Amino acid sequence: MKENIDKQKSMVFVAIEGLKASDIFNLRRTLKEAGCILQVAKKTLLNIAFKDKNFDFDTEKFQGQLALIFGFEDEIAPAKLAYNFSKENENLKILGGYFENDFREAEEIISLAKIPPREQLLSKVVGSLSAPVSNFVNVLQGNIRSLVYILSKINQ
Repeated sequence: MKENIDKQKSMVFVAIEGLKASDIFNLRRTLKEAGCILQVAKKTLLNIAFKDKNFDFDTEKFQGQLALIFGFEDEIAPAKLAYNFSKENENLKILGGYFENDFREAEEIISLAKIPPREQLLSKVVGSLSAPVSNFVNVLQGNIRSLVYILSKINQ
């Protein structure tokens, strides 16, 4: 647990009570493909691990069985995968998480999960940057088209 806490870029706390073993297996497989892992632990062990790593977090405010989703490659992936899985299976509940070394409430984690993928955001930026240039080219082409049209009318 301590090693995963050291290596993580983000953590999401989820309640897994009521999930079937097959659902947990499918969630673990999905997480593994994205470079994340799901680790179920007792609250006392979590408290000990967090105290050793100087995380200010009290597991007693959460009821039920806790699990942690660790993200090692992408900071947003644990939140996004947990949110997508919770839409399909209402027994998985997002309780909060650590993002950029601060504890975030469930609402903030869900809003992070709703952020579009990086590639989509980059394409929007490129589109915004290229729009003025393409509009300028269209304006210049319009002037040339008008000139050609006028010259063609003169020759008739």
